[in-house]
Amino acid sequence: MFGSIGPLEIGIVVLIIVVLFGAKRLPEFGSGLGRGLREFKDGITGDKRDEDEKEALSAATNASPQEATTAPAPESTRGSGS
Repeated sequence: MFGSIGPLEIGIVVLIIVVLFGAKRLPEFGSGLGRGLREFKDGITGDKRDEDEKEALSAATNASPQEATTAPAPESTRGSGS
């Protein structure tokens, strides 16, 4: 069935996709498709890339600077007036 698809047909399909979605959105679709295929492959093979550790590390690196800027100063560093 797919043996009759040639370069002309593939070019027409690509042209239709570019016209429908626009050239600026194609990289987003490509990266999303790649991420989806990677997750699918990991789900099928049972590979977990320590997602919990990655999430904990990213949460720690994202939270540290924010906590430093928004956390109130400890009582000992505030001037108590004595």
